[in-house]
Amino acid sequence: MNTLRLAARRAYSTVQPGSRPGITNGFVGAIGNTPLLRLNRLSQETGSEILAKAEFMNPGGSVKDRAALFVVKNAEEKGLIKPGGTIVEGTAGNTGIGLAHVCRAKGYKCVIYMPNTQSQEKIDLLRMLGAEVYPVPAVAFDNPENYNHQARRHAESLDNAVWTNQFDNIANRRAHIETTGPEIMAQTDGKVDAFTCATGTGGTLAGITRYLKDQKGDDVKIFLADPPGSVLYSYIKSKGKSMERQGAGSITEGIGQGRVTDNLAPDVELIDDAVHIPDEESIKMVYRLLDEEGIYVGASSALNVVAAVEVAKKVGQGKTIVTMLCDGAYRYQSRLFSRTWLESKNLATAIPDHLQKYIVLP
Repeated sequence: MNTLRLAARRAYSTVQPGSRPGITNGFVGAIGNTPLLRLNRLSQETGSEILAKAEFMNPGGSVKDRAALFVVKNAEEKGLIKPGGTIVEGTAGNTGIGLAHVCRAKGYKCVIYMPNTQSQEKIDLLRMLGAEVYPVPAVAFDNPENYNHQARRHAESLDNAVWTNQFDNIANRRAHIETTGPEIMAQTDGKVDAFTCATGTGGTLAGITRYLKDQKGDDVKIFLADPPGSVLYSYIKSKGKSMERQGAGSITEGIGQGRVTDNLAPDVELIDDAVHIPDEESIKMVYRLLDEEGIYVGASSALNVVAAVEVAKKVGQGKTIVTMLCDGAYRYQSRLFSRTWLESKNLATAIPDHLQKYIVLP
């Protein structure tokens, strides 16, 4: 094993005292070390290596397992929670699912506030995992009734409880500095030329950016991928002078932002550029990945892949571009594969004729 790969493995090892080689210590021990997949058709089309971290292979099914573990560890390290306590979070779904799993594994109660615009699959799964779930109206962050503020107030009303505050708790960012970044470096033997992904909390993009830039400096380029309705594309393009929303909103869940979070702020100046990805391109890529690669992922993952293709065009052929496959499509299937829903969003015609066969729900 080369020194890069060995160093990375040591950096994120979750082996616990008493564990045996080859045996993972429960749910927590299985988080991270996900495969890096070559997207064959897109790599051939672009003349570059398009690689994607299969974060849907985390034990809780998404990249947010990493953040969930680290925000809970942070609360434990700081003595903010004692055995039998309650973890409270505001989340669009995946961090909540990760937290629900981690809380079950560690013996904590879990309370989740989330926008009522999120998929029913996510809400149902959270409740099946034993979480107390409060879907509330989706309002802007500066509104006191925003789901994050309601989560904070709920935690403050309880004894032995903590609001993990994923958007501004930099333990989220730390998860990717200590695990995802080293994994990418090891899996590419240090030959990553560019990285791109969308951001909601900012933890994934910021943590990976910090690690890769510390290792490679300007030899690696970072591109923020942004959906409609977010301000971050204009923020990066204008070097912080503009926060203009690009479009009214997006079908993607959990990404896009109206502000620079505390997770993103320390590393935002390290981001080299940004790409704006329309929903039409994201939904088309959902179907392409299923048809061409046998990979069944959600719209935010598909957006990241579209962004990787755009980045490949910008940096030139023969480069290695890495992105994130955040979660599986089964959390969104009642929408993404429903003709009625697609038509309601004017997206059915964005799916090419030869892929229409995958629209199997009415």
